[in-house]
Amino acid sequence: MEVSLIILSALVAVGAALYLHDRYTRRKAPADEPLYKEPEEQCCGMHITCERDSLLASVSDTIEYYDDEELDVYRGRNADSYTDEETEQFRDVLLTLLPDDIAGWGRSIQLRGIELPESVRDELLMIVAEARKSRTS
Repeated sequence: MEVSLIILSALVAVGAALYLHDRYTRRKAPADEPLYKEPEEQCCGMHITCERDSLLASVSDTIEYYDDEELDVYRGRNADSYTDEETEQFRDVLLTLLPDDIAGWGRSIQLRGIELPESVRDELLMIVAEARKSRTS
């Protein structure tokens, strides 16, 4: 009987200490600030991977060329104004890139002010999505 009273009193003491600690920490926290914050949308933590897979031009400000300087003549043109021959020129560059260079090439094109033909843009998005999917699997 004595052992159960000792265990019970120890549990009550620990419970009271935890209750007082909780009240003390809640009093210190500002009323409008929640105790638990949802994590903000961030990169996955592997920044090289995230930047490599990102198609956003805001990830990097440096323009990198992928032996595609000839595409600069298309700067300022609309995506639907390309001929089939010009579209093939973009497709040839896209399909000859190394897999790790594809997202960087997409960023480079954006930074250079070049709109990809719609079919090539769709292919680029599909390739990058597949690369992300294969890295997470």
